[in-house]
Amino acid sequence: MSTQRPAFRVMKNGYDRFAVDDAIENYAVQIEQLEKKVELYQQKLADTMYQLDQAKQSCQQLMNQDAARREAAENIARLSLREANDIINTANKNADIIIREALATARGILEDLSTLYDQAGSVKEETSEKLKKVLEDLEDFRLPEMPDLMWLKDAEERLR
Repeated sequence: MSTQRPAFRVMKNGYDRFAVDDAIENYAVQIEQLEKKVELYQQKLADTMYQLDQAKQSCQQLMNQDAARREAAENIARLSLREANDIINTANKNADIIIREALATARGILEDLSTLYDQAGSVKEETSEKLKKVLEDLEDFRLPEMPDLMWLKDAEERLR
């Protein structure tokens, strides 16, 4: 396909008819080939546009799915955080209850120990006083003098 202008021989009553017919035939063939190429390119363009539309739809679907997944992930994260906070609050309440119970138990034990300590002090004082009294009584205790056993021997001999 040449882009040069054809030059025709000039003849009587115009140009060389066969050369013009050949040029017209060449141009017709070129036009036909170009029309086929245009038609082929238009078909390729239509196919490409269809593929582009399909890609756009797929992209939109993926974006919608991604948005839905993000929203689901955000909801899950929000719910997880709420549940974690509930668990922490429950644990804090349970810990407070346990601490209160432990403090009440410790207070009771300390009160019992205090009472026992006071009682032990009283018992110690009483025991100490009784021991002092026993010691005084022991000091005051006098054993009677033992009689002379000789008189017993004498009495036994007489009885015999």
